[in-house]
Amino acid sequence: MLKKIILLASGNGSNVENICRFFEHDDNIEILGVFTNNPKAGVLKRIESFGLKGIVFDRTKFTNGNLLEEIKALSPDLIVLAGFLWKIGPDWVRSFPSKIINIHPALLPKYGGKGMYGNYVHRAVKENNEKETGITIHYVNEEYDKGNFIFQARVSLYDQDNESDIAAKIHSLEQQHFPKIIASLLNNNVNEI
Repeated sequence: MLKKIILLASGNGSNVENICRFFEHDDNIEILGVFTNNPKAGVLKRIESFGLKGIVFDRTKFTNGNLLEEIKALSPDLIVLAGFLWKIGPDWVRSFPSKIINIHPALLPKYGGKGMYGNYVHRAVKENNEKETGITIHYVNEEYDKGNFIFQARVSLYDQDNESDIAAKIHSLEQQHFPKIIASLLNNNVNEI
């Protein structure tokens, strides 16, 4: 049975590109669209080679329910936040219970919350001399980074690692695991994760 996903992104789109590549030849998974709040986001260029069109929206459309209605009409099986920086409202969570997931570049509950994304996370990890970090894939609820965990992967850190090194390690984990977790969720194999 065909499963449908929607991707939301705000930036460069390396995770979106990786997800598109992973599902490109899978006849059971359809990416309905890539939505972004940033008309200059790199993700818009990255998806062209997959024949996907980016849909750009502004804060008004995001908060007044219009975008939500548009997405509800598409009936996605899963909404994937891949570097999407705006907070998802309670109306979205109610409309898609346990169907919105996010990836966070740290081992939640550490280094989560408002303003904690990208290099802000890596800098905090470095400043606190953490010996490991990782990624957390979680369901989205009404609070930043507080939804139930689906999956975590860890990586060791060394004293000589700088922010760029930490970012590269996190990127590697994201590329390796995120599409596989999405596939497992779509195939209802959550217990196998």
